[in-house]
Amino acid sequence: LPVKFVVNILISLIYLFCTSTSKKEEVKRLPGGKIKKKDKQEVIIEKVVRNKRKCVTIVKGLELFGVKLSDASKKLGKKFATGASVVKGPTEKEQIDVQGDIAYDIVEFITSTWPDVPEAAIYFIEDGRKVPAA
Repeated sequence: LPVKFVVNILISLIYLFCTSTSKKEEVKRLPGGKIKKKDKQEVIIEKVVRNKRKCVTIVKGLELFGVKLSDASKKLGKKFATGASVVKGPTEKEQIDVQGDIAYDIVEFITSTWPDVPEAAIYFIEDGRKVPAA
């Protein structure tokens, strides 16, 4: 067999092997060619004052880590002896409302109960600013 023929076959095999094993990142495109951003994986904890001294702690983003929100609200309600429910937020995304001011205690509970959620991904919203929990 001629050397050039063998070299060409080897090059084509290497090319096929390299292109088939490398993962091609598929970018989601919206109409008009705009690229859709992926949601950042972060848990946001916010304390909202209802009337006078009553407050509600809102937990958003747990579902991004594969946590079932109904199970999470049940565990939170039992742990902190309060009412906890899954509610649709203003952006049509589901969130967990927990009665009471448990914003700082909830971080340790989330990281110990669901090890997939790193503490670096948990943020508080204080005075309209996002503050890392760690």
